[in-house]
Amino acid sequence: MLRPLLIAAPASGCGKTTVSLGLLAALRARGRVVAPFKVGPDFIDPGHHAVAAGRASRNLDGWMCGRDAVLATFAQGCAGADLALIEGVMGLFDGADGASDAGSSAEIARWLGAAIILVIDARAQARSVAALVKGFVDFDPRLQFAGVILNRVGSPRHEELLRDALASVPGLPPLLGCLPRDAAVELPERHLGLVTAEDAVCDYDRLGAWIERYVDVAALLASPPLPKGGQGGFSTHQEIPLNPPLVKGEEQPAVRIAVARDRAFCFCYPENLERLQQAGAELLFFSPLDDVLLPDGVDGLYLPGGYPELHAAKLAANSPLLEQIRAFAAAGKPIYAECGGLVYLAQGVDNSDLVGIFPGRARMLPRRQALGYREVTFTGDTLLGPAGTVARGHEFHYSQLELPETVTRDYRLTRRGAGVCADEGYRVGNVLGSYVHLHFASNDQLAVNFVNFCKGRSFHPSW
Repeated sequence: MLRPLLIAAPASGCGKTTVSLGLLAALRARGRVVAPFKVGPDFIDPGHHAVAAGRASRNLDGWMCGRDAVLATFAQGCAGADLALIEGVMGLFDGADGASDAGSSAEIARWLGAAIILVIDARAQARSVAALVKGFVDFDPRLQFAGVILNRVGSPRHEELLRDALASVPGLPPLLGCLPRDAAVELPERHLGLVTAEDAVCDYDRLGAWIERYVDVAALLASPPLPKGGQGGFSTHQEIPLNPPLVKGEEQPAVRIAVARDRAFCFCYPENLERLQQAGAELLFFSPLDDVLLPDGVDGLYLPGGYPELHAAKLAANSPLLEQIRAFAAAGKPIYAECGGLVYLAQGVDNSDLVGIFPGRARMLPRRQALGYREVTFTGDTLLGPAGTVARGHEFHYSQLELPETVTRDYRLTRRGAGVCADEGYRVGNVLGSYVHLHFASNDQLAVNFVNFCKGRSFHPSW
């Protein structure tokens, strides 16, 4: 397998996603099987990766999951591929704090021994681009740079100046291409970032052809192969650790968990679903937009995040399903909901009436209400684990949901360097809802505990 390629940039907005999608499409058109990945907690970019590459994209998040889980996720995602392409997050060195590369693309590049392709927005720059590249290359000598791609180049004369600038400084990585400004390849955005792959009309083939025209793809693929074991101890042949069985040595009957998945509920880490399956769950997918009934015989519900606010009228009109979910909760059956799923279980969002398990109405606001990593400590027993359980996740939303103090809060949220930021994790009966998207790889027991709870068993014996 070739050394992993990591698409990075000095900052957000330089064109990492456009370049990544174009490369995925171009390589797929060449017959390459490419495993796509995204650094950080983002859901939207991996959705586009999956369409462009023709296979699932996974998140590599050092802060939420730690090194071992990242290496296992990477190994699992590379199965059957001959190349891995990783889209970075923010600027190359930007992560969980300002004093280290924890949670950054640079950290992932070090762990995997990835070759970095630096994408630079060249607008309003000429010779300064050489200083910028040199600064990034010299900042951490442990990193390996395979090349530079200049984006938003204004004219042939601008390209000439940029090429001369980079050629004038010895030791810089090769220039792989200059991408001209082209509004036709820009990706549509909405309030949480790009429009999701489910809703967007993106011409990935056109992106691939654009990359083939302006980028030396052959030179990009010429980075040296990854040594066995990798620079960071990674091997695609390593044994991938799975979750512990529910009860060691016993074969457990399947627990049936229904998972919402459609245009309104499309934000879910693949590992969360895989860990539920590894813990003994059979997953059945349904659409709150289109299905009037839950799947038969389910023991629990998982409502991930997404964009329920954009589809609120249609969700509200599906009254048979709303009523069935209310009855499911009233019968004491477990429901776990994250962000958009929490909004769906509220009385409604703006003027649309939804499930109504949580006694409050969500409001969409023009300003972002929360963005960032969260460490979650359970202050009460929940369907994901008992009091004292610690997990990590990410919060990003524009909606606001105010619930009365009579609603139990079972989470204490902290953010790095800022201490406690909220008491959250709302619980009504056996329904747990939160704005935080937890990553089940941050605590191996989360999926096991949820499966046990759905089957009516106690928590894992280690508790």
